[in-house]
Amino acid sequence: MYLYLSSSGSDSVTVRSSRAAVVCLALLCVLLLTAVIVLCVHIYTNNTNYTQERDQLLTKINNLTEERDQILTKYINMTNERDGLLIKNDKLGKQKDQFSQERNQLQKILNETGDLELQLNNLLLLKTSFIIQCTVGGNHELTAELLMFTDGWLYSNFSFYFISSLKKSWTESRRYCTERGADLIIINNREKQEFAKRFSNGNEFWIGLTDSDKEGNWKWVDGSTLTSGSSEHLIGENCALTYSPGWADYPCSNLFLWICEKSILK
Repeated sequence: MYLYLSSSGSDSVTVRSSRAAVVCLALLCVLLLTAVIVLCVHIYTNNTNYTQERDQLLTKINNLTEERDQILTKYINMTNERDGLLIKNDKLGKQKDQFSQERNQLQKILNETGDLELQLNNLLLLKTSFIIQCTVGGNHELTAELLMFTDGWLYSNFSFYFISSLKKSWTESRRYCTERGADLIIINNREKQEFAKRFSNGNEFWIGLTDSDKEGNWKWVDGSTLTSGSSEHLIGENCALTYSPGWADYPCSNLFLWICEKSILK
């Protein structure tokens, strides 16, 4: 009877030990499972955060890529525009050089034309003078008027006259005459005054008389002084003109017709 009881106690201890081990193992499993769950949750949370960050980075990368592509497109467009402007600039430079050459050629032609025109006028004047002198045999009393071979010039008493159809200032009128080997008309006798009146037709013509050097001291363009008594109507201004009633003075900048004169005896 005693032995039986002793054996039953040993079995009871063994059972309790097994239960404790099972409980410990169960607790360990629970702890391990909890740890695994916590770890999984942590990993999932971190993975979600990483995924969001990755998506954000990918979005930024895509945006930067688009911006880069836009910048590259703008750069290519600007490069093309620059190349186009350089080509246009080269063309404009060539056109400028061509225009400069053409302008220089035209200026040269104009200068040559002006020289030729002046030479032609002088030759025609000399030719006409020679023909007239041969015709009249040196008779200085010739009063016939002949149309000069150059357009618009008239001959009278061994002088040629140009009656303008345009209006210029006194200075510009005189320049027109001197460029053609003549000068503004000097009216120092009655015959010339009558000649000028014949072409006035109510118009005013500049003549070669001025007191620009000294007020009141009227001189002709050849340097000779106006005779006394002839300047009674010349008061206050510096340049003289002729018209039907006689002479008058006006500001030299006013615009009037003019008469050029070239003597063939000089």
